Amino acid sequence: MQQRNFIQTQRQNQISWRESNVSTAEWGYQNGGKYEHVIPRGNWIETVYQPIRAELTTYLIEKKVKEHTGVHNLMSSWILSANLYFPVLSSEVFRILMLQFLQERISNEITELVDIQLEFAFDYGDALHPSLLLGEMDGSRGSGQTSPDVAFLVKTKKGDGIILTECKYSEHSFYSCSARTVKGRQEKPDNPDPKRCMEVLTGDGYKSICHQSVWGRKYWGNLQLSEMAHSKIKRCPAATDGYQLFRQQSLAEGIARCGKYDLVASTVAFDGRNSNLISCLKTTGINDFQTGWCELWTGKAIFKTWHHQEWVHFVRTHQKDGCCNDWLNYMKSRYGY
Repeated sequence: MQQRNFIQTQRQNQISWRESNVSTAEWGYQNGGKYEHVIPRGNWIETVYQPIRAELTTYLIEKKVKEHTGVHNLMSSWILSANLYFPVLSSEVFRILMLQFLQERISNEITELVDIQLEFAFDYGDALHPSLLLGEMDGSRGSGQTSPDVAFLVKTKKGDGIILTECKYSEHSFYSCSARTVKGRQEKPDNPDPKRCMEVLTGDGYKSICHQSVWGRKYWGNLQLSEMAHSKIKRCPAATDGYQLFRQQSLAEGIARCGKYDLVASTVAFDGRNSNLISCLKTTGINDFQTGWCELWTGKAIFKTWHHQEWVHFVRTHQKDGCCNDWLNYMKSRYGY
């Protein structure tokens, strides 16, 4: 009930917000339905914080980034992510504040914030590109491949670092594994036994049965379960509600293993009111993903989380002379942050 109330409240807040902030009252279509909290696809840029609209549009074109298909949904976590974190790219004030925030939340070894990228991926042909590192051959930035919503490229006291961030708003989980399907196609044959992913296995059990490997995916090749994981998890951690976390963890660990980076972090930034997301892996054996996910893996990449509210509060309490008040007022009126 608490989660349902959270989603309903946020949806109603977004509907109220659109009345004075979107140029049309027309309902938009998504997934075959017409909804009040969805606007016409052609008006999606109106859901972006006005001062960053032009630069964001240029960025998407120049970087060949595909915005998510649901950007015209006022509940879009992709739009939320852009509104929260793209100003770090376009404003020196926000860049300084984010550096301080990352030093506090991720690592005090960070000394400089070099760049921020949306739908991050290394260049095609690079050994760390998802096609080579993860075996994802048919995607692009923002579509069909593991491209973290936001990546912070940093310097540390000992070298370079990268922070890969999945952003969530009202989503109830990190979704189920795409290979647990019995409706395959020629290049992705169907899974003959999806139930095997739901069993308790030890050692390299999940790696040896993973149907993603049949599809050419290399996720398990970068990962190693910890001893604690074998005593906790009740199914493959990607099977039902952890697929996005699993893919980003594989990407992070693959990057960490290459030896080019002193710091590699897989992180999640999410709305702290979203209780269902926090407990979405409970049936997998993880009561709270914020503290339980990192215990599953041995490796070099670290795992961290923060609430969007914590970032907004940090800006509110660390800005000088009210320089960020316009953005703060927007985040409060739009999302209640």
